[in-house]
Amino acid sequence: MADLIRQLLEARRALASELDSDLADRGFPDVRPGHAAVFLGVDRRSGSRLTDLAEHVRLTKQGMMAMVDDLEARGYVRRVPDPNDARAKLVRLTARGRRAAAECRRAVQSVEQRTRRQLGDRRYDTLRETLEELAESELEAEA
Repeated sequence: MADLIRQLLEARRALASELDSDLADRGFPDVRPGHAAVFLGVDRRSGSRLTDLAEHVRLTKQGMMAMVDDLEARGYVRRVPDPNDARAKLVRLTARGRRAAAECRRAVQSVEQRTRRQLGDRRYDTLRETLEELAESELEAEA
């Protein structure tokens, strides 16, 4: 099992490195794969609560708060009052954040297309299905 975990971690690192490189080529050298998950999780119309983002990305609230703090300092997101709850804040993308989110989507698609070409359609589809099955089994175990 440790070998499987090591291989999955190495594959994740390789794909994350490819995504980093792709994002830098697209003009966003300070955006990391974890940031991309936040960009893609923020509701583009109304914004998202920190707790919803943390749940979507499967990160602790404290971890998500640190990531949003970092993205806010870099000018990618801003916090605004939630019109439905005076105690809460919404995370919204700035104009720069919207551009970064669009490039993240393109970069992720590009990495996935290269991976599909490398593995071939059948092996790529099998990999995706297997990873989804493993993720779902973890979610069911948590419930």
